[in-house]
Amino acid sequence: MAIIRVKNLLIRTYIGFNEDELRNKQDVVINMTIKADVDNAIANDDVENSYNYKTITKKVIVLVQEGKFKMLENLTRQVLDVILMNPQVEWAKVEVDKPHALRFAESVSIELEAYRKGVT
Repeated sequence: MAIIRVKNLLIRTYIGFNEDELRNKQDVVINMTIKADVDNAIANDDVENSYNYKTITKKVIVLVQEGKFKMLENLTRQVLDVILMNPQVEWAKVEVDKPHALRFAESVSIELEAYRKGVT
């Protein structure tokens, strides 16, 4: 098993429910921690058996850029679901930051984690 981290993925999306938020894209910062089975890739030094974090990251980017989300919680859960669809993934944690969501705070974030169905 390996722990793979994608840090500070900056994407613009529609996030929120206020009138201004519905009209204008905003930045979100996504951090993903993924526990994946890469034992075959390690044993054979084989890219084909490796966990392809580039492919998953591209799927996350498309989801977020093309989506419209009222709640940060919903966005975070959808990103987590995309990651957990890969059969090599045992567990994942996703944190999504919304910079400047509160006047006196740098950002607000939601963090969710889950095991892939059938894995405990």
